[in-house]
Amino acid sequence: MTDYKKCAEEIYEILGGKENLIRADHCATRLRIATRQNDEADMEKLEHVDGVKGVFSNNGQIHLILGPDAVTEVYDEFLKVSGLAQSSVAEKEAAKDPSAFQRVIRALGDVF
Repeated sequence: MTDYKKCAEEIYEILGGKENLIRADHCATRLRIATRQNDEADMEKLEHVDGVKGVFSNNGQIHLILGPDAVTEVYDEFLKVSGLAQSSVAEKEAAKDPSAFQRVIRALGDVF
């Protein structure tokens, strides 16, 4: 059984603490964290955190696969540890529908 608080604390530390965090949210199985500098995150260390089943970066976010039973618990603990506010529905919708400029920049980033 995973210690959700410890898992959240380790993720927080590996990602560089509050100064490097922008926001966090989750879906059914993944914790998604937007950071200021993804290259500061040690993806290998994140993969070895107890409870993390996989890690990848996509669209400026780090995705940590935790599974359906753990993601909500780790997310709640991560918000407590990081001091981040829970993402609002408006923020989530804005992230889903980026501006034309953001889509072009994202497409170029994906190419390179």
